[in-house]
Amino acid sequence: MSTTSGLTAERSANRTFLDMNGYQWVVILAAWLGWGFDVFDGMLFNFVAPNCVPTLLGLTIGSPEAKAATLRWTGVLTSVLLVGWALGGIFFGRVADRIGRTRTLMLTMCLYAFGTALCAFAPNLWVLGIFRLVSSLGIGGEWAAGAAMVAETVPERRRLEAGALLYTSAPVGLFLATFINFQLAGVWFKSVPEVSWRYVFLSGLLPALVAFLVRVFVKEPERWKSAAATAKPPAFAELFDDKHRPYVVSGFLMAVTALITWWSCNAFIPVVSTGLAQTAAVERGLDRAATLALVEHWKAIATNYFNWGGLLGTLLTVPAAKWVGRRAMFGIYYLLSGAAILSAFGLDLPPETRLVLYFFIGLTVFGVFGSFTYYLPELFPTRLRGTGAGFCYNVGRIIAAAGPILVGTIAARGTDSAIRTLFWVGFVPLAGLLFLPWVIETKGRTLAD
Repeated sequence: MSTTSGLTAERSANRTFLDMNGYQWVVILAAWLGWGFDVFDGMLFNFVAPNCVPTLLGLTIGSPEAKAATLRWTGVLTSVLLVGWALGGIFFGRVADRIGRTRTLMLTMCLYAFGTALCAFAPNLWVLGIFRLVSSLGIGGEWAAGAAMVAETVPERRRLEAGALLYTSAPVGLFLATFINFQLAGVWFKSVPEVSWRYVFLSGLLPALVAFLVRVFVKEPERWKSAAATAKPPAFAELFDDKHRPYVVSGFLMAVTALITWWSCNAFIPVVSTGLAQTAAVERGLDRAATLALVEHWKAIATNYFNWGGLLGTLLTVPAAKWVGRRAMFGIYYLLSGAAILSAFGLDLPPETRLVLYFFIGLTVFGVFGSFTYYLPELFPTRLRGTGAGFCYNVGRIIAAAGPILVGTIAARGTDSAIRTLFWVGFVPLAGLLFLPWVIETKGRTLAD
């Protein structure tokens, strides 16, 4: 009997909800908090951009010049985040295979927590970009460590449920970012928008506490300890040998399609909702204070609809993957993603209706990411799991980085241009359907040691 089998048998008598014991739920919770705060820290800039960018450029918040600059710089700094995210994910994926999942999880959480907090002290956009890059390295690295740790700890038959549950923390992280921004920028410091964004960034320190708890309560998975003790250290070049290359291609193609779509849509939710609110405020004759309040309210509405859709869509990947398999599941999600985006931004709709339609974008565009936390770890053996999953999930961000820059540059011409541009983003997931023949089906397979 292998070490992993013995551990499973030993713990089988102490099962709780979903056939998992207390410690396995602690592991899921640790990775869940790590990924949730990962998304929380990553998205804070998108919320504060309408106040942060004009302030650092010396522009009047809400002016036409400020709107154009915000759209343009949101694209640039989001792309910086994505490049750093990709580099961190690839680098720390390898680190997770060498020093362990738990140590890497703790290290990356501290890195993105302090990197985000430093943004609060940025004197200009260039320094802000550097601090965002530091944070993004940790944000990218956390995912591979957490996903591998959960996949290697939970019972085989509950890997899908555990993986999907892990990703539910992403919409929760966005809910928290929405709430924190609304409380700080929309309630407590609403009269000083030139300063409120700095307090929002300071809230990025919260994950540092979770990193400490991970260090205290979570051990390295037995699967990894066994592999690390008996197998040679993984080499990055192994991903591209004849044995592993098809799995890399499969994971990469599905991830890059999802990443381009998600970042092109999500990065501009606060900016688009801000533009819609400001236009509505002019039509209603609102004063500056009322306009700022409406902006924060509409940003919260759009983001919450997107998050609720994402939460439901994440959970639905479990029955979809079990019933029709991974390949067909990706096809369904990408087909519906295209339909949701084209409808939301291609039809002539009232602004409030566009906000509501973010639910369906979240359901599909956001929801499909619930599958990567179990699909990518399924593709690789234990000794190469962090490296392989981290590469597939993150290298696509370098390509996806072009999306926000392109969308932001075009959208800088105005909210109407942003909506027209986002309409064309709807064809990205439809193009992803062409990649399905290269997707490797893992339904029914056990996790490779």
